[in-house]
Amino acid sequence: MNRALQWKLIAGFILVFVAGGITGAFFGGVYAQHHFFQLHHPQLIGSRMKERLRAELNLTPEQIAKISPIIDKTAVQLREIRRDTARRVHETIGEAHRQMAVNLTDEQRQKLQQIEERHRRRRHHRFHEAPVESASPTP
Repeated sequence: MNRALQWKLIAGFILVFVAGGITGAFFGGVYAQHHFFQLHHPQLIGSRMKERLRAELNLTPEQIAKISPIIDKTAVQLREIRRDTARRVHETIGEAHRQMAVNLTDEQRQKLQQIEERHRRRRHHRFHEAPVESASPTP
């Protein structure tokens, strides 16, 4: 085997290895993103709880029917807790921004408002909820 053929084979193996790594990273990322976002949909918490309990406890259809109202009630309570927590976090950050605004220049306050607006749009888009009133930093 001559030197040129050896280098071509080595380059071919490296190319196949790199292509496999890129393909694996892409599909692994898509898979992880799908599962991450699926697990963080609060609307699905009740159905996920039922399915998990059904599978892990080998529940009968009658048992599932009996515990479904309990799980549904729990899911509603967990959504309310999540909503209340998000509201409290938003209020806390808004209050911090109002307190910081006193020490900022007009330009910095305007940038802080832009940051808040960008965050509000992102949160609205992600959770499909009505936008929360702005916590405008006023000195």
